[in-house]
Amino acid sequence: MKRLLLTICALLLLLASLASAEITPPTADTVLATLRQEHPRLMLDNAGLDALKKTLETDATAQGYYRDVIQAADAFLDEPTLTYEVREGYRIMSVSRQCIRRMYALGLAWRLTGDAKYAEKAERDLLAVCGFENWTPSLVIIYPLQPKHKVFEKKHGRAPWSFLDVSEMCHAVGIGYDWFYDALPESSRRTIRAALIEKGLSHGVAAYTGKGKEDGRKDDWTTYNHNWNLVCNGGLVVGALAIAESDPEYASVVIPGAVESLPLALTTYGPDGAWPEGPGYWSYATNYAVYGLAAMQSALGTDYGLSEIEGLSETGNFPLLTSGPAGLYVNYADSSEKAARKSIPCLFWLARNYSNSFFSDQEHVMAAKEGANPLHLIWYMSPSGENAPDLDFDSYFRGPTEVAVFRSALNDPDALFAGVKAGDNTFNHAQLDLGTFELDALGVRWARDLGRDDYALPGYFDFYYLTGKLNGQRWSYYRNATESHNVPLINGRGQDELATASVVLFASDTSSANVVIDLSRAYAHSASKVLRGIAIVGDRRALLVQDEFTFTADTEVQWGMTTDADIAVDGASATLRLDDRELVARILEPQGAVFSAESAEQEPPDARNEGVRRLVLRVQGTEGFTSVAVLLSPVWTDKPQVKTVAVVPLSEWK
Repeated sequence: MKRLLLTICALLLLLASLASAEITPPTADTVLATLRQEHPRLMLDNAGLDALKKTLETDATAQGYYRDVIQAADAFLDEPTLTYEVREGYRIMSVSRQCIRRMYALGLAWRLTGDAKYAEKAERDLLAVCGFENWTPSLVIIYPLQPKHKVFEKKHGRAPWSFLDVSEMCHAVGIGYDWFYDALPESSRRTIRAALIEKGLSHGVAAYTGKGKEDGRKDDWTTYNHNWNLVCNGGLVVGALAIAESDPEYASVVIPGAVESLPLALTTYGPDGAWPEGPGYWSYATNYAVYGLAAMQSALGTDYGLSEIEGLSETGNFPLLTSGPAGLYVNYADSSEKAARKSIPCLFWLARNYSNSFFSDQEHVMAAKEGANPLHLIWYMSPSGENAPDLDFDSYFRGPTEVAVFRSALNDPDALFAGVKAGDNTFNHAQLDLGTFELDALGVRWARDLGRDDYALPGYFDFYYLTGKLNGQRWSYYRNATESHNVPLINGRGQDELATASVVLFASDTSSANVVIDLSRAYAHSASKVLRGIAIVGDRRALLVQDEFTFTADTEVQWGMTTDADIAVDGASATLRLDDRELVARILEPQGAVFSAESAEQEPPDARNEGVRRLVLRVQGTEGFTSVAVLLSPVWTDKPQVKTVAVVPLSEWK
């Protein structure tokens, strides 16, 4: 029933989003009618290359990026030829990602300089990966197979998620074949085309049609609404278009199949550009969405309306506005620990496609810090020279996972910043963290998320979304469970793994802002109603976290916050110290409650979380209404500390 409801909701969102975008899928007979016949045709054709060369004559920023690209390409010249490796703990799809990086860097260096050494190195790597036994290194080491997946592997010869690897290698080899086409002898072209078909595109055709498969079914990823959809479709699109003039039968299936499948995931960005799988998977998913759309635009002259789907034009805001003054994202789902904002070259494509220089100007800042990627030149936009737009201090992203962020100032590394999320505990990569919040102030993060644990842990992905069964082993790991997050436990129990939570109020004005989230479904096992309010108060100098519970029996509530700070408890107050800075937590409700300081450290196989602590308070709730309100007040050096605020029922917040 839950899966049926999720499917219905996804279809409703899809239909609503498609109403604002005219998606016209091509047919097998018409899809290649507009194919650009010459190579290169993907991402950057020769006309685009000529325009880039002209820009490089006068644009100092682009010239710096050019030097970074040449430096990276020169470094790859000395790297060993790519090899097929599988070993325990080996990073998923590492070989394909290395190949992608090499093809773009070597390819752009060769096209800009004409130096044959780059093409020769790329040819060696291309022939090496085309000689691999297959393009699905054994991911069972990373993802221990569940029984249902063992059946899948027996039928189809691969684990269900290994198509990510197939698609990434299709992307790498497709770009290499297309960009180095004129430098490759015909013998190498034949070898590369044959491998692209045998090890990649033939599996793609089976995935879209079910033909040649024992069960005759399409691959499940073609119906997913998360990163697998975008990565698998995007990689196959690149590979199919690379050889479309010589082997059109693959593009004639892949492109229509991708145009039919992609909206299921692209609509997940709607309506405001948020991504339910967290900031790390936003980058992964969005990069591949862009690869697929850009490849179709450059090779076919159209993306069939896909780029007009609601939310895509706004999604560049998501990583920019959900990163705090310390450079850390509002962290949730299986994101990395202390996920920090990094360079995201696809922001240049988003900036170009949607005429939004804010995206590209912000990406220039990160590229200057980290060095440029070839994609920065492929989709280059010169710095606008304009002042940043007048941004609101507060932002609210709607969608399957709602996220609200608050700030006390812009462009101030010491500013107060808070983020809170609602959403769906069943979404891919979700943790049991509905209503969790994070807090920055004085240049450090006070309330934090621990991020993901090791994907190789037994049963790490044993949860309802993938298995259809409850109480999977995923929830036995501390970082995934409710007790590690900045949310309540009730009678020692965490959140329902099938629960959803929604924002019922978001309000913002000059001096304050707040959000109220209905968490009732998450705690239906113990309460008839649960609301969480988060407010930036005291002229934006402190944060109020206020929870309201309606219980049907006497109940214990445990309120908790995860922190790297040292904690000194003094009854109803606690002083947190981190990097010579201080924050004071005060219990405003209920009277008589006291804090305790506890350790978040765990024993193997869980991540150790060394030095991480929990600020905790426990309240014995009674049948009826119980409220818990905690004020988190940084000790500012240049403005008064907020020591108390009025506690007003959440029903009166506005």
